[in-house]
Amino acid sequence: MRIIGNTNSIRAALEAKSVIKIFITETYNNKGILKLINELHVNVEVVSKEKLETIFKGSQGAVAQVKDIHTVGIDEIFSIAKKKKNPIVVMLDELNDPHNLGAILRSCDAFDVSGIIYKKRGQVSLTDTVIKVSTGAANFVKCAEVTNLTQTIKKFKENGFWVIGLDGDSNQTLKDAPRDVPLLLVTGSEGFGISRLVKENCDLILKIPMFGKVNCLNASVACGIALYELRK
Repeated sequence: MRIIGNTNSIRAALEAKSVIKIFITETYNNKGILKLINELHVNVEVVSKEKLETIFKGSQGAVAQVKDIHTVGIDEIFSIAKKKKNPIVVMLDELNDPHNLGAILRSCDAFDVSGIIYKKRGQVSLTDTVIKVSTGAANFVKCAEVTNLTQTIKKFKENGFWVIGLDGDSNQTLKDAPRDVPLLLVTGSEGFGISRLVKENCDLILKIPMFGKVNCLNASVACGIALYELRK
C-alpha cells in the first residue's frame, strides 16, 4: 500500500480503481475528485488539515491510500498489444535515472504504448520515485522486467514486431520507420546509448534530426519525440 497526495496522481488512481481509502478536509472542493469518489463509492474519512499533513506532508487537501503497483510478465505485454491496431512497445536499455523512467511512463500513456520493458538487474526499476514522477501514468502503462533484452527482442520479432533502435549516429531518421506494423522502440541512456548486442538485433537504427550544438537528448525527451513521430 502507498500514500499519495498529488491531485493528478489521486485522479489517475481513482480512474484506475486502485484507491483503498481517501482522506479529505471539510473544505476540500475539487469537484472532479469528489465526483469520482462518489461514483466509485470510495471509503472516505474527513480529517483536519493538521492530521492530513501528518499523513502526507504538502498535500493539496486530499490524501489517498492506494494499492501497490507491480511489474507484469512479458506475456501480459503481448496480450495488451494484440488487442490494439499497430501497437507500440518501448524497451529501455542501460537506463538508470528514475526520473527518466517516470517521464517515459507519461509519454507512453499519452501515445497509447502497450508496455515498457527493461532488464531486471542493472537498470532503473519501478520505484516509488518513478511512480511519483509518472504522475499517475504508472497506473495505466504496464512495466515488465526481463533477464535478457536480446532474447526478448527475438520474441517480439517472432510475434511480428519490427524493432527500431534510437541512435544519433544513424543515417536514417524516424521518417524512415515502417508504418502500419507492430513496433518495438528501443531507447538507450543518454550517456551510453543502446548496447552493442541490442543494437545488432534491431531491424532498423534511426535517429532524431537535431539542429543545435548539443548532440544528445535526455532519454525521456528522445522517447517522447520518437513516439510522437511514430504515431503520426
